[in-house]
Amino acid sequence: MTMKPADDLRRSVLDASLALIAERGLAGLSMREAARRAGVSHQAPYHHFGDREGILAAIVGEGFVELAADCRAAIEGIDDPIARLEACGQAYIRFAMRRPAHFKLMFRSEHVSAPRHDEIMAKGESAFDLLIRTAHDAAVGGIGEADDALAITSWGLAHGIATLLIEGKLEKKCGDDPRAQLAAAMQALSTFSAMQRAARKKV
Repeated sequence: MTMKPADDLRRSVLDASLALIAERGLAGLSMREAARRAGVSHQAPYHHFGDREGILAAIVGEGFVELAADCRAAIEGIDDPIARLEACGQAYIRFAMRRPAHFKLMFRSEHVSAPRHDEIMAKGESAFDLLIRTAHDAAVGGIGEADDALAITSWGLAHGIATLLIEGKLEKKCGDDPRAQLAAAMQALSTFSAMQRAARKKV
């Protein structure tokens, strides 16, 4: 068996694990099968990740890093705070569609106990802090309870829409064309932004 550098080996195991999850669901992920698909020894995943949850935790961690990077890129150069919040929501939804396996794991504590993994906690908090700051900027008034409520509402809206999309729940309403489903999702965010703008005018 050809020896791989440690970083390449770790990446190979993660990619093989993600492929297994995509094909078989979380129940279909096994350390032995991930090793076989990655072309490494059966012990290699244990050496790099410790156990099955260690693999899932690594997937969750890189998901939060990528999500935060996507959101930062989406809002860069946008001055209008409401438009920034909408762009952040759009990035959130596009991430979920591009990385469904990551997305599903990132918010499922029964598979990965975040408190057991300090690195995951830090990465998750960093991604959520970006959303909080963006929502605070868009809120009417100063930072306070209303701002926190907007952050939770914005997160809930984007997360709910993303979940509906990747689980195929919008097909009945929008048809089986992914582009039509995505357009409907983005329209929902635009409608929410319009409601925020109307609220600002009343202040």
